Amino acid sequence: MTNPPNAYKTYSEVKLQQQQLLRKNVIDAACILLLEEGPESVTVRRVAQKLNCSTKIIYNIFGNKDGLANEMYMDGCRLLTQSFQQVPDTANVLDDLSAICWAYWQFAQLHTGYYKMMFGGALSDFKPDEQSIESTATALYRIKQTVIRAIEQGVFEEHDPLLVVQMLWSALHGVIHLQFAGHFSTLNIAQEIYAFTLNNTLQAFKKSSRQS
Repeated sequence: MTNPPNAYKTYSEVKLQQQQLLRKNVIDAACILLLEEGPESVTVRRVAQKLNCSTKIIYNIFGNKDGLANEMYMDGCRLLTQSFQQVPDTANVLDDLSAICWAYWQFAQLHTGYYKMMFGGALSDFKPDEQSIESTATALYRIKQTVIRAIEQGVFEEHDPLLVVQMLWSALHGVIHLQFAGHFSTLNIAQEIYAFTLNNTLQAFKKSSRQS
């Protein structure tokens, strides 16, 4: 009895797979340029040089530099969402919220190029479009869900959950932004300050912290 033939893909499937791989390679190359050479290097021409391809290929995929930047932004949001999704829910909502915030820290350290262009203003002339802003809200939805759980369980005082998310996000982003700007001498010090900021911000929302 002969073995069945190996699985195969249709021409359309192979072509789509190749296009997706090329798209990812372009985004990765742009992020590497951003990290290694600064925001001024993230141009269609420089990315094409990095990949040893024509600029026409990149223009055909993304339209222009803003199209590429938006794709970088949304790709970063997908990675951030995946980072949050890997954090399991437990019976302790404060532990869950802390773990999600540490996943945010890890994302910033592991995907610095994405982080800087998404939240650090690395591409000063880029303004995220409506779809990109929506992707940010989707990525942060896990934090909002956990904040709502904390309020419903009586762990946090009654507040607008979105306001809590934005305050928490602002505080944590501030530490990361200062770290990337070189204001902390070591990564360990930055991490300690991040932990201190996180713990005290969460305490500020707890009911017990406001009771006399």
